[in-house]
Amino acid sequence: MYTLSEQKIISYLEGRNDDELFLLADQVKEEVFDKEIFLRAIVEFSNVCNKKCLYCGLRAPNSGINRYRLGMPTILQAAEAAALKGARTIVLQSGDDFSYSKQLIGELVKEIKNSHDVAVTLSVGDRGIDEYAHWFECGADRCLIKIETSDPESYQRIRSGESFNERLSRINYLKQMGYEIGSGTIVGLPGSSTQSILQDILFLTDLNLHMIAAGPFVPHPDTPFAHEEAGDLMQSYRVTALLRILNPQANIPATSALDAFDPCGRAQGLSRGCNVIMPSVTPSAHRADYNIYPGKNSVAMDVSDSLSQAEETIRSLNLTLSVSKGFSKRACCSGYI
Repeated sequence: MYTLSEQKIISYLEGRNDDELFLLADQVKEEVFDKEIFLRAIVEFSNVCNKKCLYCGLRAPNSGINRYRLGMPTILQAAEAAALKGARTIVLQSGDDFSYSKQLIGELVKEIKNSHDVAVTLSVGDRGIDEYAHWFECGADRCLIKIETSDPESYQRIRSGESFNERLSRINYLKQMGYEIGSGTIVGLPGSSTQSILQDILFLTDLNLHMIAAGPFVPHPDTPFAHEEAGDLMQSYRVTALLRILNPQANIPATSALDAFDPCGRAQGLSRGCNVIMPSVTPSAHRADYNIYPGKNSVAMDVSDSLSQAEETIRSLNLTLSVSKGFSKRACCSGYI
């Protein structure tokens, strides 16, 4: 287990020794995961959302987006194509779209699990605890619930008045229920600072999460944050590297937002402590409409091409595509001094 003082973390965040930081993060990753990289195939089945988050292109007030909802057969077809191509985790992701009932999502989970030897991750937002309990009974394995920032006031502002404590309670409830839980922040949100990023890192570490994500802020032209300064790509790499060192056994993805800054962004992330890559397998007719930020799903491709591209990225780094479902190796939280 590695420990870092707050002063040392700040030094790294200020870019005083990137080579040392990235080398250490990669060494820690290899100690735990060897050269294995986990692949998660994401089916973005709806871009309808009832939220009004200031940074997100899917926000309900955005009338400039082409909204879509995939039917159950289309979702299952995409999941099957990914599973047959070798994906061992299927992620069902949407905006906060309550038109999909508890029963329908439960049937999706059961059908995918009964048909394929895969894990199922849900990323469907602020649904009820009873709904998540039902989906867990149906076989869902993991949940992704990001917090964007660890500062309650900033959270309330960027999510248009929503409660940070309610979000955190949902994370804790679902962890107790038995789900593997993933969360994370957006690096470089308007108003953030080195000190606030430090607090994000320590807060996420204390949550003892199974998966931790941190990607750079990308301004979307159809949001209130359209003219805000973008996050810093190098700072995002530093954050995930520090999270790796403090959370050796957590799964940490190289997020798609990295590629919005650099076509090789995710590849760089995988060489700097990340051990997960999450390509979209959303049908090509709708991929570009899942437009959380510019550059997200910007290239239309079918499932096979999307997964093949991810595999090629992994192999180009002399890393190995894992054949496991990639369940968390985490047993306890790494600390800091």
